[in-house]
Amino acid sequence: MSELRFESSLSMEEIENNFKDVDFFAGIMDGLNEALAYTKGKAAADTFARKRSLPVVNVAEIRSALSMTQKAFAEILGVSCRTVEAWESGKSTPTPTAKKLMFLIQEDHSLVQKL
Repeated sequence: MSELRFESSLSMEEIENNFKDVDFFAGIMDGLNEALAYTKGKAAADTFARKRSLPVVNVAEIRSALSMTQKAFAEILGVSCRTVEAWESGKSTPTPTAKKLMFLIQEDHSLVQKL
């Protein structure tokens, strides 16, 4: 069997920093306890869905920090310029996926180069 190889442009220190606040064991134990409760008939399957909170994003601030026009930012996000205008003016709100993507870009501006 061949050895699995994972490649990343991140250093080991950067990878460790990304996961420093994550308690994997607690998450695994929560999942196991939920599965056990379900198999014992003490919980319904639909109780396991967790609603994740969406990050708060300020579209105009993120775009401005990147020194991008609305048109360029829209192209990066795969939306129309009018959509970005509507988000920035408060006429509409970004989709959950767009919010998450903008949050990631806000945290790491270099992601724009990869999109």
